[in-house]
Amino acid sequence: MTRPSPAGAPRGTVETPRRELAPAPSRTRRLLAVSAVAATPCSVPLLRRLARSVARRQRLSEAAEEALTVIVTELATNVVLHSGSPDLAVMFEADDSFVTVSVRDGGRWQPRSAPRCEDADMDASFGRGLALVEAYATATSVRGSAEGTLVRATIAL
Repeated sequence: MTRPSPAGAPRGTVETPRRELAPAPSRTRRLLAVSAVAATPCSVPLLRRLARSVARRQRLSEAAEEALTVIVTELATNVVLHSGSPDLAVMFEADDSFVTVSVRDGGRWQPRSAPRCEDADMDASFGRGLALVEAYATATSVRGSAEGTLVRATIAL
């Protein structure tokens, strides 16, 4: 299903909000870390370690650290497995109440159809990445265009 671009979005861009509880726009955000790596399986554990390092440097709770590492792992894995992008970039930002992780790729984004069946095996070893991200995040969004995909996930502190 193709939807029109939101008002003000570049033509051909589709933004898919996952949840609507987002940080207030007036908050001052701090850039915590940025990393650009090849979109290969070896990059996923490196990005997971970076997420853990960011969480510890910011003295986040164990729950926030777990959320951040799971989210980065799942989003990076999705890029490696599904985007066709040669690389990916991860950015961590924070304010007093939230940490936001953004993952960008240069792959060809295509909207996904609804789940194949209602009897999906929830114990399967793959296919639950975005559901895990949504479970850990306060807000998520996916913005796809011909230039790639940007996924953002916000964690409440």
